[in-house]
Amino acid sequence: MRIHALIGALAIIHLCGTAIVASAEETAIRVGNIDAVLTMPSNVERPVIALLIAGSGTTDHDGNGPQAKPGTLKKLAGQLAARNIATLRYDKRGAGGWKAEFGKPEDFRFKDFVDDATALLDYLRNSGKFARVAVVGHSEGGLVAILAARRVPVDRLVLLATAARKQGDLLKAQLERKQIPAEVLEPVLKAIDDIMAGRIVDPPPRGLPIAPSMQPSLASAFAEDPILIVGGGRDRQVARLDFVALSTAAPLAKTLWLADMNHVLVDVTDGNDDLAAYSQPERALDATMIDSVAAFILGSDAR
Repeated sequence: MRIHALIGALAIIHLCGTAIVASAEETAIRVGNIDAVLTMPSNVERPVIALLIAGSGTTDHDGNGPQAKPGTLKKLAGQLAARNIATLRYDKRGAGGWKAEFGKPEDFRFKDFVDDATALLDYLRNSGKFARVAVVGHSEGGLVAILAARRVPVDRLVLLATAARKQGDLLKAQLERKQIPAEVLEPVLKAIDDIMAGRIVDPPPRGLPIAPSMQPSLASAFAEDPILIVGGGRDRQVARLDFVALSTAAPLAKTLWLADMNHVLVDVTDGNDDLAAYSQPERALDATMIDSVAAFILGSDAR
């Protein structure tokens, strides 16, 4: 698969300390205002490297947020290092508190996430230390990965559990599946539509406590369109229709569907097991997903 073909499909559907862990060396680095962790496999000169981009929310470099702590990116970095692939993962804006260097929170826009990823890709591309540069986006991070890859050349683009719809539409679909009384749900759905259209909802409805000053920031994310490459059958946040839609839109993309994998990339057996996995960082990632992602990044199974 060629990256420019996959990125082209996007247009079709719119748009420091050091520690040794296992067989890899982890180093805390800073690129501009971005705090990141570089994981290098041992005894590999100029390895392939993958930039790992986390999903939605104030997610840190391990893939953990204020509530859910599955450790998805930390586990992914360790598994890729074991396959001789270096990684760079980083704290999203807002993780661990908002930094003054990023300006005012209400001035944030989704493009700032893309700017951060682009800066990190530039850093990796220009360092001269890596044989090739890949980018791996998880969930909302898949959209960030696509948009950043349009700015900086990358050798491989991997999208994990990424939706095919605007995030506002995806949020509405998730809410509609829940047993929320109609008198609560309907004003929330209307408010999401208004925010996506660039209108300020003041006061926000019960069930969507988003301050008017923060709504433009949210709207900048709600209005973007993404593409998908890897999906899971037990993902309660992203439906199979996203996988089908994006596979159709990007026929040159390599796709992988894993029936038992959930949104945090582990195999689960039922709904209760799925919920539990969001707070179980010790659970192993789906083995087929790891092997396929590693092979794709290394180029051994490229079409």
